[in-house]
Amino acid sequence: MSKLRPFPLLQRVFVALGLLLLVAGCSTTTPPDQVLAVPAPPQKYAAIVVDVKTGKQMFEVNSTAQRYPASLTKMMTLYLLFEAMESGRVTKETQIPVSDHAASQPPTKMRFRRGETIDVDSAIRAIVVKSANDVAVAVGEYLGGSEDQFAAMMTSKARALGMTSTTFRNASGLPDDSQMTTARDMAVLGMALRQRFPQHFHYFSESDFMFRGRLVRGHNDMLGRVRGVDGIKTGYIRASGFNIVTSYNADGRQLIVVVMGADSARQRNDHVEALIQRSLSPTMDGTKTRLMFAEQQ
Repeated sequence: MSKLRPFPLLQRVFVALGLLLLVAGCSTTTPPDQVLAVPAPPQKYAAIVVDVKTGKQMFEVNSTAQRYPASLTKMMTLYLLFEAMESGRVTKETQIPVSDHAASQPPTKMRFRRGETIDVDSAIRAIVVKSANDVAVAVGEYLGGSEDQFAAMMTSKARALGMTSTTFRNASGLPDDSQMTTARDMAVLGMALRQRFPQHFHYFSESDFMFRGRLVRGHNDMLGRVRGVDGIKTGYIRASGFNIVTSYNADGRQLIVVVMGADSARQRNDHVEALIQRSLSPTMDGTKTRLMFAEQQ
């Protein structure tokens, strides 16, 4: 009788193998969670990635929460300057005077003295590349009569573009407790600049320019770092952390990526690159993303 009994050890081996195959089968149908390091505390962080062609939101965290725009503000200053160029009010050669108020702005700036002027073409480059506060204010005063009036024009244009949660108080993005925006609104502005002014969008891809015989270098290190990135603007004040709006355009894909509140420019840029790769990956559909904020790392 003992020869007819089954082999208990062999049975246990088959059962174990069956369980392993079952687990393996489950793991192939349910993608694992992706852990995404966030270089910011949650109270400052906000981000959004939008597929420009389809309008699909590829990623979003705190995208409608109020944040300080810092120098992302200058994107709207340039939007209104581009409008003035299109209407014929100014040309690239128009000279913009620098007032005492404009010259007194804190850095970053071109260090103009009262009474000096800058042509519109150089002013655009100074705002994009150098993020020059003195030039931004000079442009605002020239177009609006005063910086306060220009800020009201900026806010009105924001509403017209669908930026429902943005209020501008100055042309530069320097600290003002009432100057607020959202990551979503900055994405709207970034897309509007490309779609409305394709003939001027090349300015946002410039990383340096010559002015009065001197090479002026920028600090948007996303340019040249990731193939397909072609602009547009960085920003920083202490209250905001490190902000950026980045345009990606390659291989038939167009993305706008906004990251706000990062602890450093390097970490912000690493995060933007990770978001671009995530958004372009065909394997991300259905994958849950778990965020690990800076204070948790």
